[in-house]
Amino acid sequence: MVPAPHWTTVRGPTFIRLLARLTDVDVAPSKQSLSDRLSHWLDWTHAVALSTALDGTHAPDGSAPRFGSAEEDECARTRSSLALSIAGDRAFTEESDARETGDYTLFRQRYLALQRKMLATTGHLRGRLRDMLAQKNAEMAQLAAVDAVMERALSPREQMLLASVPRVLEEHFERLRETERKTQADAQAEENAPAATPGAWLDVFRRDMQSVLLAELDVRFQPVEGLLAALRTS
Repeated sequence: MVPAPHWTTVRGPTFIRLLARLTDVDVAPSKQSLSDRLSHWLDWTHAVALSTALDGTHAPDGSAPRFGSAEEDECARTRSSLALSIAGDRAFTEESDARETGDYTLFRQRYLALQRKMLATTGHLRGRLRDMLAQKNAEMAQLAAVDAVMERALSPREQMLLASVPRVLEEHFERLRETERKTQADAQAEENAPAATPGAWLDVFRRDMQSVLLAELDVRFQPVEGLLAALRTS
């Protein structure tokens, strides 16, 4: 069997903790406050847009559909559908030649495809819910305007960071494969050394990749959940 990797303990969201464990890296808590970090992420055009959204008057215009239980149910179904797409993706359900060749190509392609699907779906939901929030009252319309500015400002950085995840997983893929090779070599050199089950490393990798995708889905749905919470209470 493939030896269990040493996993460090990292505080924070599940997505960050999973990536930290797969890379076996200790991530020190940031000493900067959220406002300090945002000051480096927002340029002056975003700062002006945010100030305008905070200071402006926003009146509902009645142009968007109203929020109700049907829309909330649709959000839940959409999230469930994305989770099922991840669970049933062919990267996890079909055999490939990765066991023999160590080819990561299929997994990179499938991860990127699922990322694009999550981005498009959550982006559509976020915009639709924001339009509904803007119809509630002036205060909620202001919140919707702020969310729109923050999405425009932070999405490019978010997508850049998330685009690096397949590279992190590729390194994990290579480590698992090499660990099994070494275990098999040791077993051949020593009679009593435990032998690795051929191909077990790839099953471990698939489970880890699926867990990271599901955790990323949680991250991508956080703005949607925030808008839903505002719509429920407004």
